[in-house]
Amino acid sequence: MLTIHNMDNTGECRQDEFSFTGMPGEPFASIDKALDERTIGHNPERLNLMKGGIVYSNAITTVSPTYANEVLNGGAAGWLRSTFARPELRSKFYGILNGIDIEEWDPATDPLLPANYDAERPGGKALCKKFLQQGLGLAVDEHKPLVAVVSRLVPQKGIHLIKAALFRTVERGGQFVLLGSGHSDPVFRSLADGQFKDHPDCRLKIMYSERLAHQIYAAADVVVVPSMFEPCGLTQMIALRYGAVPVVRRTGGLADTVFDVDGSGAAPTGSRNGFTFDGADDGSLHGALDRALQLYEQQPSRWSSLSRENMRLDVSWAKSAKSYVDVYRSIAAA
Repeated sequence: MLTIHNMDNTGECRQDEFSFTGMPGEPFASIDKALDERTIGHNPERLNLMKGGIVYSNAITTVSPTYANEVLNGGAAGWLRSTFARPELRSKFYGILNGIDIEEWDPATDPLLPANYDAERPGGKALCKKFLQQGLGLAVDEHKPLVAVVSRLVPQKGIHLIKAALFRTVERGGQFVLLGSGHSDPVFRSLADGQFKDHPDCRLKIMYSERLAHQIYAAADVVVVPSMFEPCGLTQMIALRYGAVPVVRRTGGLADTVFDVDGSGAAPTGSRNGFTFDGADDGSLHGALDRALQLYEQQPSRWSSLSRENMRLDVSWAKSAKSYVDVYRSIAAA
């Protein structure tokens, strides 16, 4: 079985480089095997290691059902779209939703938090919020909604929408905290050193910190995940586990884990747990974020109930592990 996390990283390889495996590359350099079709006519033509894995595996999985559908039918396969057009390859492709480590990510026992809490004892979350506000030098105000983004800062993650969420949150009187680093650092470094330097309601931490990530999830009322595409995403699952309410762009695994509280029909998780939007423009993000902030401000008891319900959701590997076992057994039986 080959499990693919992200179709963007396919492993282009020269044929002479492939020989370091102990096997020559030439026998695999055909379109039906592992030839990288982006390089046809180049000198030299190269191999695509992911394509080879897809062709030669007994089964292929990816990390959410919606991303699998986007790969097969929505263009997410990119240069591998002709490969996935082959019926014999489509038929052995499965989307299995990731989970998170619920022992590492457990607000009831997390040693990195100033106070622990869970759905039955939720009071510690307010203490975590106050601790973060004090620690980051924000205005200490339990009534201000705290909106957070914890993310790699790369185009995939919707940089312009993260920026839109920042400005919208502050405009509406909320607080905004960002933790992240990546290719798009300069956008947020400029804001951190300029317009939002020493701002009482905004902190932009352009860095990596495991401890601070845990503390932000525990303090956050809202976690924004506005990805352009997202094979699975763990951020929204951690947010749910820590009693935050996710605001997400409905793509990939985000669409499989976050279901709009204002939506209709059944939610597979058993609970409507956040706010979703479909567009890639600021207005679409504003619509979902505004609805979240309005609920926080106008219906605090409903918000509190939503937070506790999110903590009770199963975001573990239990269901996913069973699905993987089922695929392994189907291979063994074939």
